[in-house]
Amino acid sequence: MTDSSVREFQVERRDLTNFRVVERPSTPLADGEIRLGVDAFAFTANNITYGAAGDFLGYWQFFPAADNADNTWGILPVWGFADVVESTVDSVPVGDRLYGYFPPATSVVMVATEVSNSKLIDGSAHRQKLPPLYNRYQRVSNQEGYDKTHDDVTSLLAPLHLTSFCLVDQLEQNGFYGATQVVVASASSKTSLGTAFGLSEHADSPRIIGLTSERNRAFVEGVGLYDHVVTYDTIADTLAAEATVVIDMAGNPAVTSSLANHLGDALARYIAVGITHWDELAGSTEHPRPQIEVEQFFAPGYIVKRITTMDMGEFDRTSRSFVQRAALATSQWMTVQHEDGLDGLAGVYGAVVAGEFAPSAGLIIQLAE
Repeated sequence: MTDSSVREFQVERRDLTNFRVVERPSTPLADGEIRLGVDAFAFTANNITYGAAGDFLGYWQFFPAADNADNTWGILPVWGFADVVESTVDSVPVGDRLYGYFPPATSVVMVATEVSNSKLIDGSAHRQKLPPLYNRYQRVSNQEGYDKTHDDVTSLLAPLHLTSFCLVDQLEQNGFYGATQVVVASASSKTSLGTAFGLSEHADSPRIIGLTSERNRAFVEGVGLYDHVVTYDTIADTLAAEATVVIDMAGNPAVTSSLANHLGDALARYIAVGITHWDELAGSTEHPRPQIEVEQFFAPGYIVKRITTMDMGEFDRTSRSFVQRAALATSQWMTVQHEDGLDGLAGVYGAVVAGEFAPSAGLIIQLAE
């Protein structure tokens, strides 16, 4: 790759197991634009969820794929850090460091708008109808006490634990829907662990039940965040049929059916969040989805509504404090694995998309030297 080219990691939109790395020429900047060299980003099952819900929630639109005339390929957005390497905006100088939503690519061009000392908004035309949370970038160079050594944990956990905060906040605001237990499916996921942590902070929280595979049972029990751990194949035998809220990070029709059939009228609320079993999303004749009411939870939408009910700045303060506490609590079990460049991502992508990446590991793709 030359300095005048960009490499980007693309996946096939209809079959997320297929991927390719494409190199394309970079383009000159227009007035108001900045070019960011992507330094490093996290890659988790959550990024696969972006692909599974790419059409429904618009994730494919954030970073249009190059060499893609037939719209076969897409780019899975990632959370990480990037540095300004070229700028036409005086208030955003070269060397400025940003945290936020990026493509898995060596560089990206943005339109810097609403620039303040602490943040800026990407005002690119194609992003304006997308959830505004994802268009907001923190100017971490200007943050007091910013420490680059914390970047890995921030990239891996901050976005997921913000969703955890929103889930716990909704449950608390609604009196936990009268439930005596909260079942968290895909209990080993980082969002699930953050949710369990948040629930554990509430003295009046219902019992916290972690639902996981037999393969991950020992890990889920070992983190100490759940009051009880149930495996998918023992739901009927070991899960109490009492007033229950289900938080489903899995999106597995077989699990949905098992829970609904076992709990029956005791199912107080079923909240679908992520899709860790993305390959089973497209329906199943063996395990058809039961006729239950499922709430599709979308954290950016929840945040927009919740902010209107709180004092100015309160949501940012409380959520930021929660994310810091949750990251401290859950990073203790996490081992960070670094891979070099997009080729490094290509080497581990199959394990992530297949759900075979160890839950105790956090994957960071390092692009810049």
